[in-house]
Amino acid sequence: MLCGKGMVAIWNGISEEGRLDFYQWHIHEHMPERTGIPGFLRGRRYRSADRQTHPEFFTLYEVEQFDVITGEEYAKRLNAPTPWTRRATSHFLNTSRALARVLSSEGPGQGGVLATVRFQSAATDDQQATSELSALVSSTARFPLLTGAHLCKADEEATQVRTAESEGRTDYDAPPNWFILLEGCTVESLEAPLQAVLQHPDIRKAQVGRYLLEYTRLKTDAAAG
Repeated sequence: MLCGKGMVAIWNGISEEGRLDFYQWHIHEHMPERTGIPGFLRGRRYRSADRQTHPEFFTLYEVEQFDVITGEEYAKRLNAPTPWTRRATSHFLNTSRALARVLSSEGPGQGGVLATVRFQSAATDDQQATSELSALVSSTARFPLLTGAHLCKADEEATQVRTAESEGRTDYDAPPNWFILLEGCTVESLEAPLQAVLQHPDIRKAQVGRYLLEYTRLKTDAAAG
């Protein structure tokens, strides 16, 4: 299961000239800064597992409750980006970012591989979609070698708030609406549950990515919230 009831989910590419700086910034400044915010519980970064996955990186921040990412402390960080943040993000490509609620989360723990499915729902209303897709996630979580299955929905209003960190950036693509995350032990173990998700009648215009875990950051004494 995920750590909390809310999340920040970010898909992005990076230019070749900014790649090394991105890694150093993300590991040594950005993720420690984010996980130091009260209510942020864990940060994870993934890199694409195949040539078909685009963008290359997926970053996930798990928070206690959704209001943590609409609150004052997170807003302070977004409106006071460091010089390193401005430099690193100037090399971002095809960024899609969502402030989302976790609607359903099942499974025994974190996996070394992850699939993301961004989609639009064919259901007539959000309540119907949540019910039907939560049932899908529950059944999907039982596939062999799967360690987690999670249903999330972006909050459109919160996601579209502009801050000093996003000011002037042209790398943003449309944010996701709904998305499902599947965690497992091997890339191969993702395929059967992915097909089950993609064949569901509520799933439309799906964008699939397969990712390998690169880095995890928890709260530590050096980044206490």
